[in-house]
Amino acid sequence: MRHRPHTSSSKAVAAVVVAASLLLAACGGGDDEEAPAASPEEPSSEATSEPPEPTYWPLTGLERTGKAPKHPVIVTKVDNTSSSAPQVGLGAADLVVEELVEGGYTRLAAFYYSTVPSDIGPVRSMRASDIGIVPEGATVVTSGAAQVTLNRVRAAGIPWITEGAPGVYRESSRSAPYNLFARLGEISKRLKADEEPPPYLPWGTKADLPKGGKARTLTADFGAHSTSWQFQGGGYVNTDSYAAEGDQFPADSVLVLRVKVGDAGYRDPAGYPVPETKFEGTGAALLFHGGRVIRGTWTKDGLTGAIELATRSGDLTVPAGRVWIELVPAANGNVTFAK
Repeated sequence: MRHRPHTSSSKAVAAVVVAASLLLAACGGGDDEEAPAASPEEPSSEATSEPPEPTYWPLTGLERTGKAPKHPVIVTKVDNTSSSAPQVGLGAADLVVEELVEGGYTRLAAFYYSTVPSDIGPVRSMRASDIGIVPEGATVVTSGAAQVTLNRVRAAGIPWITEGAPGVYRESSRSAPYNLFARLGEISKRLKADEEPPPYLPWGTKADLPKGGKARTLTADFGAHSTSWQFQGGGYVNTDSYAAEGDQFPADSVLVLRVKVGDAGYRDPAGYPVPETKFEGTGAALLFHGGRVIRGTWTKDGLTGAIELATRSGDLTVPAGRVWIELVPAANGNVTFAK
């Protein structure tokens, strides 16, 4: 004989069921419909997309945001004697190379790419040495050159802009030949680059550097002219600069390369033989950064080869930033530095 369940027990079970139903409804947040679950076969684009590869400025090694300029690297030849004072536009350069010219004096090759100043000068003439200095694809702004030099520069495939071209002008407040200037902002708009230039130096970070020795001051001696630097505020200040106040080149590093110098085969109007820096082969290198100096060697396979640096323990890179390169003659030049 089957017994009917007790009435009070049935009510208790029913109450538990109702309470559980209400609890589940509360956990659902009160929505009428459940949100669809993400399909494991279709991950979101945020989970699968990779960040774009960073790009870097070729003349400083610093990371670049945005697109590359449409113009090529513009190398401007700038006078570096007391008659050039004040030099204009050096503060905007990405990189500067100082090279020997006749009489033991120097001339500057100022490189512009990430930033183009409105004016630069005094603009002076090219030398055959520039064939090994100017990167492939760059355009040179110059006051001209001796015909033998122009022939060699043309044969090397280096284009140049000189007086008579739009944007190159004479400054009436100065005397010739130190009064030729160029409006690089205007000139850059007429130039087009086929592709981005390669890195000018092997770039790295400060952490990559060997320890080196202390060196807070240095002087590069070319003969009749010397350029001195002092480490101040994390960078290097040219203590005998001819640049206008507030327009000095802000060097993060100074790279001294000892180079062979030959005869260019002609004399300047004053009768001095014109030297030619042989920027190829190999030689001693001194990298000044952070108040320290690292000794090494440089190598360059031909005039158009890339600059490679090394120490006894391996490859040497230059911390990304703005660099002044001193091409000091190995035979008759000199480099001194102190703590």
